This record gives sequence, structure tokens and C-alpha cells, in this order.
Amino acid sequence: MRIPAHAVCTAIRDDIVSGVFEPGGRLTEEVLARRYGVSRVPVREALRTLESEGFVTTRRHAGACVAEPTAQEAADLLELRMLLEPLAAARAARRRTDAHLKVLRGLVRLGQERARRGQGEDLRSLGGWFHETLAQASGSPGLIALLTQMRHKVAWMYVVEAPARPVESWAEHGAIVDAVARGDAERARTLTAVHADRVAAAHRLRKRPAVSTSQPAVNMSSGRH
Repeated sequence: MRIPAHAVCTAIRDDIVSGVFEPGGRLTEEVLARRYGVSRVPVREALRTLESEGFVTTRRHAGACVAEPTAQEAADLLELRMLLEPLAAARAARRRTDAHLKVLRGLVRLGQERARRGQGEDLRSLGGWFHETLAQASGSPGLIALLTQMRHKVAWMYVVEAPARPVESWAEHGAIVDAVARGDAERARTLTAVHADRVAAAHRLRKRPAVSTSQPAVNMSSGRH
């Protein structure tokens, strides 16, 4: 069965974000095809997509390599995300569906419960799902795509420390959902901007050790992606 290029793209992107492939490291089609158990054609297509997203760059005489973002580029990315997330929240207040609202309220309920119990290991993934759902509720495909790409890049460039006051953080999530539920776009925008500004302080640039790209083959049919 032919593995689609978008699945290969997701797998390579995940390995870049997780640090399997270090910034500046070469990404040869042959090695990647062997790692993911595919032909070189979907790998070539995936690398083109990842280059357009900023995860990969092509160098003369070296071919495709993992991009090496500068500290300024990382800071610009975080600032841009802080501008777009409030916009998504404002649009969600106007366009959200009952299904979106149900999921958002469920995530807030879970997040608040785990924060009170001190179950911090679950809060990061719940927070990611919350912001992803909030973006989806905006009903803007272009904005959703941008925020999704930014979340991947922020995870790649930054280590995010756990919030010092998780109960307060999830109370902020709850207030955002209340504003979205009421259709109050400006309040949703303002609350999300304040929340994003506070959360940004917990980001610090990631430093990774060199990692070899000679990894064992990945089973692309396992449903991981």
C-alpha cells in the first residue's frame, strides 16, 4: 500500500519537533525512505512541504537540512502567535458551534479538576487540546492552519514550563469559554490576549544535543500518525 506524502510529512515533522533530527542536520531522501519504510517519492514531496512551512531548508551541495531558527525568529514566532490566538478567540465567539462549546467546556472541567488535584502531567496535553479546539471554533481555515503550524514550531523551538498557578490558568480558560459562549468577541479577545501574554513568560528557548539520524525504521502503517 502506498503511504501518502502527508503521512510521511507528519512523521518527519514530528521527529523534527521532538528532536530526533537536530537543527542543521541533513535530511537525505534515502535515509528517510528507509526510516519510514516508504519510497523516495513521498519523502521528496514531504520535504518540499516542510520547506514551505519553515522546518526544512535546502543548502547548496548539502541538500535538505533541518532549519536552524535564530533567537529572533523564535521570538517573532511567539509574538505572532500571541496576536493570532486572541483573533481566533474573537472569531470563535461569533462562529462556534454547540459541539465546539461542549468540547471546550469539557476540557475546562477536566483541566480545573486535575489542576486542583495537582495532576500536572495531564495539564499540558489538555491545554494543547483546549487551544486547538478554540482555533477550530473560529471557523477560519487559514487561521486554523497558521495556528496549527505555529504550535508545532513553538513546541520545536521552546521548552514550556508548567504554570506556577495551574488553578488560575484554568480559571482563565474557563473565563474565555464563558465569553465565547455568550458571543462576546471583544471580551474573548481581551481575555485570550492576557492569558497568552502570561503564558509566554513560561517559554524558554530549547537547546538540544546532537542526535544521529540513523534511526531504526518506523512502521508507517501502525496508525501512529
